[in-house]
This record gives sequence, structure tokens and C-alpha cells, in this order.
Amino acid sequence: MSVSVDPLFPEPAQQQSAQPLRPHAEHAFATELTALAAQDDRPRPARWKLSPWAVATYLLGGTLPDGTVITPKYVGPRRIVEVAVTTLATDRALLLLGVPGTAKTWVSEHLAAAVSGDSTLLVQGTAGTPEEAIRYGWNYAQLLANGPSRAALVPSPVMRAMTEGRTVRVEELTRIPADVQDSLITILSEKTLPVPELGEEVQAVRGFNLVATANDRDRGVNELSSALRRRFNTVVLPLPESVEAEVGIVARRVDQIGRSLDLPAAPDGVDEIRRVVTVFRELRDGITSDGRTKVKSPSGTLSTAEAISVVTGGLALAAHFGDGVLRAGDVAAGILGAVVRDPAADRVVWQEYLEAVVRERHGWTDFYRACREVSG
Repeated sequence: MSVSVDPLFPEPAQQQSAQPLRPHAEHAFATELTALAAQDDRPRPARWKLSPWAVATYLLGGTLPDGTVITPKYVGPRRIVEVAVTTLATDRALLLLGVPGTAKTWVSEHLAAAVSGDSTLLVQGTAGTPEEAIRYGWNYAQLLANGPSRAALVPSPVMRAMTEGRTVRVEELTRIPADVQDSLITILSEKTLPVPELGEEVQAVRGFNLVATANDRDRGVNELSSALRRRFNTVVLPLPESVEAEVGIVARRVDQIGRSLDLPAAPDGVDEIRRVVTVFRELRDGITSDGRTKVKSPSGTLSTAEAISVVTGGLALAAHFGDGVLRAGDVAAGILGAVVRDPAADRVVWQEYLEAVVRERHGWTDFYRACREVSG
């Protein structure tokens, strides 16, 4: 008897029908973007899909006159979003600055999706990002056969955005080597990209702009030169102001991620989310939420993004190896991994916090026991 198995390498038709694990913002929220465009009667800058007002509404959320609910993509001060959107409507580039986990990448993606309808023009900054990733490269087969020509030139995402009047994203700008960073100076100041090999230049058309993200908290960052920093309007994204705001952010993102992974919603999961957020905020701030006890802070950032990761991992444990209810034991191991980055110093910080704060907190006995169990 033959047994039918799924092929390891599916046919192209099967690949096309497969659902992406994480759709781009313009696809995941296409219904909201379409509804906004249909009811947006305000002036739009050249080649923008929405007006600045509609872009801000898309990020912050709201209800349209026809009853369509726009879910918030960013929870924070409205003025921050308004300044960011307004910057993109001018000739200045936008730099989103903040500590890790403040939704810089998330905001940049949704800005590009709402403004240009395309968030895929992206340069990912690393220590090995070459200048070609920002300027242009060459098809070496064409180059050797016919010499420098337009046909042999391989445009970067930045060059494509310039010629098409779109928004391009540069992630982790401060991780890119300083000499490569500075290749942006002429592009941002003159809106021109010289191609000396061809004796030509590419001029940006109306609608072009650039959104960069950066943080100066992690190791391995390269400071921006003053000349490059002047080309940006810098918007600092803060950490959530309150526990409730951060709990809402984590719960919303965990729900979105869980649905994409076909994880069942965890009943009463918000209680565990609140505990994870409380632990992260207290260790991050160096003081308990009631202001009575000072605690040591570990070496990690303990950001909102890390809280989302911890809760998502706990939800997966509850779904696959538990009864579907998110409990303290499901998030304990994730918290330990997030807090203890330095095996020596951070473990001491964590143990002191457990004994001095968690152990004495009313209603947290199960959480204390679960954390003690995984801590060893």
C-alpha cells in the first residue's frame, strides 16, 4: 500500500498558494488601507496613497464615518506620529530613535505601507552592509561582457525609491559602518545619486523619502556623523508610559502572532501578561511599581518586544503541552532567558528580585514557585 506524503520541495503552484508566515503590512491590513483611501478626501502629497491625516489615523487607530474600525498599530503619544508623518511630507528624512523594543521597525514598516503602499524597499543594516546596498551594484556577467551600462547596473532599494517616488526603509542605521552611512549624505541633501561609471546621475522624483531606525543602547553601534544626523529629523520613540498601556500592546501583538501561528487564544491570559510586563518594568526601572523597593537592573533591555516574545512562547507551551490556559509555568522559562543574559551577574540580580519582591507579593506564589523551579 502506497503512502502519500507531502513533498519536501513543493511545486511552484503549491508554493504560491502557501500563506506567508508574516505578511507585509500592506497585505495584512489591506482592508483598512482600502477603506481609508476610499474615504480620504484630504490633500495628498505627490505619489502618496493616503493623506497625512489618513496615515496618522492608520497608525493610531480610529473609526471611519462608515463604521470601519482601524486598529491601532502604535500606542503612544499622538504628536510623535504626527511629527513623523509630517516629516515624510517634507524634503527631510526621518530617523526613528529609541531603545530596543520601542516599535521602531514596526512603525517604519507601517509608515511605508500607508504612504507608498509598499514596505518592501528595505536596507537591513548590519556590520557587513556594503555601500552597494545603499547606492547600486553591478551584474558582473553583463559588466564583463559589455562594460558599464544601464543594463549591467543593479539598483539598490534606495535607488529604486528615488526613481519611483516611494518611501525606502533603512533598518538599524547605526549598525552600518560609518563610511557606508555617509553614502547617504548626498542622497539626502541633494536628492541625487551620482553614477560616475556611466557619467550620469539618478535624481529623486517627488514622493521619495527615507525612514531610518537606530538605537544607541546596544553594543556594536556606530555613531552617526554630525553631517548625516543633520539630514534627518529625529523622532524619539519612548517606552510605554504605564503598565496598562504596555499590557495592551503585548496582548494585541501576541493575539496577532498567535492567529498567524494558529495558536488558540489563552483564556485569562491577560493576568500572566500583566505579571510579565510588571516584572520587566520593575527590573528595567530599578524600582518596584509601588515605589517602595529598589532593585538591581540586569544587563538586558527587557523591552516590550521581549515581553511579546516571552508571552508568545508561553502561549505555544500552553497550547501544545498544557491545557490551553496560559499559566505562570508557561512564561517562567522565557522570563529567565530574557533576564539572565550574563550568566554570572544577571543571575544574582534575578535571584535577589525573586526573593525580595516576587516571594513577598500577594497572589504571586505560583509565579514564584515556577520561576524558582526553572532557575534551579
